[in-house]
Amino acid sequence: MTAPGFTFPTSKPKDKKEQKIQRALEMLPGIATWTFLLVCFILAFKLPIAIAVFILVFDIYWLVKVFYITAFMVVGYRRMRLWDKIDWLTKCRDLKDSKKKAVLKDWREIYHVIILPTYKEGLEILEPSLDAICNNDYPKDRIIIVMAFEERAGKEAKERARALEEKYADQFFGYITTLHPDGIAGEAKVKGANASWAGEEARLFLDEKGIKYENVIVSTFDSDTCVHNRYFSCLTYRFMTNSKRLQFSYQPLPLYNNNIWQTNSVVRVIMVTSSFWQITQSVRRDKMVTFSSHSMSFKTLVDVNYWPRDVISDDSIIYWKCYMLYHSDYGVEPIYLPVSLDAVLAETYSKTVINQYKQQRRWAWGIENIPIVYRALWRDKKISLNKKIHKSWEEFVGRISWGVSPIIITFFGWLPIWFGGDEFNRTIFALNLPKVLGYLMTFAMVGLLTSLFTSLYLLPPAPEGTSRRKKLMMIFQWVLSPIVSIPLGAIPMLDAQTRMLFGKYMEFWVTEKVRKE
Repeated sequence: MTAPGFTFPTSKPKDKKEQKIQRALEMLPGIATWTFLLVCFILAFKLPIAIAVFILVFDIYWLVKVFYITAFMVVGYRRMRLWDKIDWLTKCRDLKDSKKKAVLKDWREIYHVIILPTYKEGLEILEPSLDAICNNDYPKDRIIIVMAFEERAGKEAKERARALEEKYADQFFGYITTLHPDGIAGEAKVKGANASWAGEEARLFLDEKGIKYENVIVSTFDSDTCVHNRYFSCLTYRFMTNSKRLQFSYQPLPLYNNNIWQTNSVVRVIMVTSSFWQITQSVRRDKMVTFSSHSMSFKTLVDVNYWPRDVISDDSIIYWKCYMLYHSDYGVEPIYLPVSLDAVLAETYSKTVINQYKQQRRWAWGIENIPIVYRALWRDKKISLNKKIHKSWEEFVGRISWGVSPIIITFFGWLPIWFGGDEFNRTIFALNLPKVLGYLMTFAMVGLLTSLFTSLYLLPPAPEGTSRRKKLMMIFQWVLSPIVSIPLGAIPMLDAQTRMLFGKYMEFWVTEKVRKE
């Protein structure tokens, strides 16, 4: 069912020439990062003034970036507040009488396929996700649920599947349970393989019911995703009023609120920062790429042959597949309504922090996009040279800066002073460098304070019996932000890049889901 003539590179090409190109591009991020860090370290000895000037310029650039990122975050937050007050289902109904052009008029023609891939998550995780869909204002007779289980999860998965089917099967227009077989040729043990199997089962169901793919929106959600109660009506409206509806993915705003009061301060800072980054990116639409839970046209999904089956970062690669299908005429439309997911939480404090590191490293493994996307992008003759350069640069610099920026800001300002020698340390420049860097970091606190207050507005109500001390920690935990930026920010990215540099490929690590009473 793939669109005629459409192909997309695999991460493991069979052609020897392609294998060499793939391997060279895999090594590129690691080589660039470690070369940069090593050169900066050497220059601290050889040319301390040069490296000091570079650090000063970089910190000024970062300060400016903090201000405009903070501004975008505030804009995104205000849009969330505004969209939360809109009756989107009424707006859908009003479209019949609307004079707008290029819209679908009858919202009743729109169906939603919701795929929930799951591995070993228990009913305490899965049931709240399905309950949130049940509590949505969009009619359930236009919703098709696909619970996508893994065969390798064993008989426990089958038992959970039966329990969920008994409870929820009669509440929707369609309820499909799939069991993704293990060991299919060409597949890795990744979520995308399971979701793609489920997508094909959904296609057969739609064919049986005679439903047009063009009228179906498919959403793939992590198993712990609890959607906003007007998400599907909002999504329907935005889909119907988009003249290029098939050429867009639709991205809600992820908030890790399901168990935010239960996890520890270190994880909360990381998770809230991740949410803020997605809110910021939603305002910069030209830089958006799908992340985690997202939605799109079912026809487009079928045309690109579903999600990738052999990579970890399926949520972003699906965007690039669609981008190539339409030769760059594809975008991501933000949906300014939140979906709530689980923050990392394990049975002990130390295991929670370790799991957080592993999750950050899995996200950092998105560097696997670079060789695949570059091979597709630069061979598409219909995409302009300007777009190729722009997208390649964005993808590369974004991955590299994740790993090096916290290190530059935290340590590199001191390198010339530590290793520049007596001659450099006697200069006026050396005497004033720590003061100037201190002033810049003080100004950057504006972004941190804005994040603090915004995080309090986005918090769900505290569970009954929550201590005053824990509530105060929601404020004071932000002092950890600069402390955790390297061990749980830069180092997971350096870890991922180094692994790929030496061909030590990662497998998909499923984040443990725990909710405590």
